[in-house]
Amino acid sequence: MLHHPPELTAETWSHVSRRLLAKLLAELAYEEVIAPRPETPPADGPADYRLVLDDCAYRFRARRGAYGHWSVEPASITPTGDPFHFLRHARHTLGLTGQTLGHLVRELNATLAADSRLAAHALPVAELAGLDYAALEGHQTGHPWLVVNKGRLGFSAVDADRWTPEARRPGPLPWLAVRTTLAAYRGVPALATAERLYAGELDPAVRHTFDATLRDRGLDPAGYLYLPVHPWQWDETVLPLFAGQIATADVVPLPSDGDLRLPQQSVRTFLNVSHPDRHTVKLPLSILNTLVWRGLPTERTLAAPAVTGWVHALRDADPFLRDECRVILLGEVASVTVHHPFYDRVPEVPYQYKELLGAIWREPLDRHLRPGERARTLAALIHTDPEGRSFTAELVRRSGLDPATWLRRLFAALLPPLLRFLYRYGTVFSPHGENAVVVFDADDVPVRLAIKDFVDDVNVSDEPLPELDAMPDEVRRVLLTEPPDFLPQFIHSGLFIGVFRYLAPLCAEQLGVPESCFWGLVREEILRHQARFPELKDRFALFDLLVPRIDRLCLNRNRLYRDGYRDRPQRPHAAVHGTVANPLHVS
Repeated sequence: MLHHPPELTAETWSHVSRRLLAKLLAELAYEEVIAPRPETPPADGPADYRLVLDDCAYRFRARRGAYGHWSVEPASITPTGDPFHFLRHARHTLGLTGQTLGHLVRELNATLAADSRLAAHALPVAELAGLDYAALEGHQTGHPWLVVNKGRLGFSAVDADRWTPEARRPGPLPWLAVRTTLAAYRGVPALATAERLYAGELDPAVRHTFDATLRDRGLDPAGYLYLPVHPWQWDETVLPLFAGQIATADVVPLPSDGDLRLPQQSVRTFLNVSHPDRHTVKLPLSILNTLVWRGLPTERTLAAPAVTGWVHALRDADPFLRDECRVILLGEVASVTVHHPFYDRVPEVPYQYKELLGAIWREPLDRHLRPGERARTLAALIHTDPEGRSFTAELVRRSGLDPATWLRRLFAALLPPLLRFLYRYGTVFSPHGENAVVVFDADDVPVRLAIKDFVDDVNVSDEPLPELDAMPDEVRRVLLTEPPDFLPQFIHSGLFIGVFRYLAPLCAEQLGVPESCFWGLVREEILRHQARFPELKDRFALFDLLVPRIDRLCLNRNRLYRDGYRDRPQRPHAAVHGTVANPLHVS
């Protein structure tokens, strides 16, 4: 009998569809893809808007916010809350090609199916606040800015039921042995050899089984490296595209190590729930999700431990970062990179074919937490439950602090380490909702920051700075560089636009903190940091976070117009469309 997911009911589908349409209208208006016109004079509160499409008009109520943000009330949308109706009647207004529209509808359906599952099993924030870091990830609703944020092109319905974070199903991962003629190992000094990594990651009995599997085939384990592989990736990508290497025993399938691992929001990253002290593993997954194919770039996988070593060295030599901020940098401490004998030698092939097989081991968060501390991704702070209650409001309630004081503590935990890296070292992370993790004390007060995903999301100044002179060549080759005036954009777009522009309206609505006060507190924290380090005055101007306007980075425009669903030899980057007023600027 065919399986019918129980969460796919008319009521749930209607609910998540209307919410997604509100998000679609809000984000397209933010990126100036559409231009709704006010029917009532905009004031401090919500106003009525009208949007003329190909052959009909939509009306809705929305509130405007900082950075040009729109908050659309789902219940106010007419004539319908159906996003497919909207796309059908807006396709000429939007100027979408048939190819883009067809794939977009597929991604939209997949996202709504995932949203239905989340909605059907949603918990109140009072219960969510009691979950640990790993469990809480399975309740998050995905990227707040990208509309089709759970498209996962390549996954079937069965795959989604098994391998997505909202499925909340830990499971074992199989492993592979890959001959060292194809595979390369890199590790930080403490894990300088693969043997050191395996000693901590594999039980002796498992290691014996792996070695015996090779010896039984007449193969020498000393000539191989071991790594986990996503079962979907093995079936869909590795087995077809490395068939010749499997035939010649360059790639040998192995059993699971027995540990249960839980997929996180990135889908390709797994926390070890059987042994939380063991490393998180990041694996390539050749699905198209949130703009890119989710593989592991060969060069960056090789360089990940070197990047970790360099970033750790900056922190460890800086008393402010090390002792005052106590910032946690979740290092990508080991990697196995597997080269494809054809694709990696042909630069013009689509980038997805250069990211097929490998693994990165990242430090687990738990080993860095002190007694009483707990961690939650920054994305959790903008989560709301079925009753519309904010997760942040629940944490503020539990803390016993007044909302403004709690927000000051949040900004004091998040901003100083990011500002120190930017101003002192010309180095910026992408502190979006999943890469930035907030550490709380036992009273749910924010106390410090943890950051992850260095090799993909660290950028450095292209203008020479003495602090960058000692950067190892291997790191210099892979880290992206940007002009100094653009580096602050990563904090604006990742943290302020990607998280705070959603958090600020929630704080206004549920905590009584006006948006002007919210952004004023952010500015105060930046100015406090600058006053602390007056010797870096020139850097505050070089990396100016307080300019009147900033570039409007657009993520949905990438999908709709710039990149669509076409293959390309390099990974895409966010589109820029005009500018927006910076709420941190005071004239």
